[in-house]
Amino acid sequence: MSDANIAAGTLVAHRRGTKLRSVLGYAGLIVLIIAVMFPFLWLLQMSFRQTLDINAWPPKLFFSPTLEHYNVLRVGQFPKSFTNSSIAAVSTTALSMLLGVPCAYALSRARFSADRQISLWILATRMAPPIAFTIPFFLAYRYLEWSDTVYGLVLIYLTFNLALVIWMMRVFFDSVPRAMEEAAYIDGASVWGTFLRVTLPLSAPGLGATAVFCFLFAWNDFFYALILTKSQAMTAPVAIVNFMQYEGWEWGKIAAGGTLVMLPVVVFSLLVRNYLVRGLTAGAVKG
Repeated sequence: MSDANIAAGTLVAHRRGTKLRSVLGYAGLIVLIIAVMFPFLWLLQMSFRQTLDINAWPPKLFFSPTLEHYNVLRVGQFPKSFTNSSIAAVSTTALSMLLGVPCAYALSRARFSADRQISLWILATRMAPPIAFTIPFFLAYRYLEWSDTVYGLVLIYLTFNLALVIWMMRVFFDSVPRAMEEAAYIDGASVWGTFLRVTLPLSAPGLGATAVFCFLFAWNDFFYALILTKSQAMTAPVAIVNFMQYEGWEWGKIAAGGTLVMLPVVVFSLLVRNYLVRGLTAGAVKG
C-alpha cells in the first residue's frame, strides 16, 4: 500500500472520528437541555390539564387543554400578591442598581489601604444564611410597625442585593481601562460625566447581568415574605402555598401559579439575554 493511500485512509478515519464526536456532543447537549427543561415543561403542561387528567394514573400523554386553572389571576389573593411581588422586585432592582453601581465604581477606583477589607465586609453580608437575620428583622419590624408592608420587603431585599451589586459591578469596572477615563478628563469631562458617558456604556453587559440577578433574588424570595407578611403584602410565591390545603392540593392552580411566577423572570431574561451572556463572560477576565 502506497503512502498516499495510507494518508488518505488516515484522513478519512480522522474525519469520521471528528463527525462522530460532533454527533455525540450534540446528542449530549440535547439530553442535557431536555433534563434541565423537563421540570418547567412538566409544570407548564400540568397547568393546561383538567383536574381529572392531572390525577389520572397512568398519566395521559394526550389531553384536552383548558385555561380553567388560570382563573387564579381573577380570584382570591393571587392577583394582589402578584402585584406585590412586581412592586417589590422592580423597586428593589432599581434602588440596588441606583445605589450600588456608584459604590462599586468608587471602590474600583479607590486608592486606600482598607479597600480589600471593605470589599470583604460587603461580601460577608451575603455569606450568612437568611435565617440568621430572621429574628432581628421580625422584632425590628414589629416595633416599627413595618410588618406586612411592601416597603418593608423592599428594604430587606435591598440590604442583600446591594452587596451583590457592589461585588459584581466592581469586577466589571475593574475591567474598564482607566486610560479611557483619563482621556475623557483631558477633554474636559467631569468625574460624573466620565462615569455616565464612558464607564457605564462600557459596563452595560455587567449592568444587565447584575439587574437580572437582583430581580431574580427579590422575585423568588419565599422565606422573608412568609415570615414578615400576612395578607396585605403577601407575594406570589407565598400565595401559591394557599393552594396546598388540608383537604387536598390543587395541583392545577399550583401549576398555573408557578408558571405565572416564572413568566416575568423568563421575559426579563430574554429581553436582556445579550447583555446577560456577555456580562457573565466578560466580567470573568480583567481587561
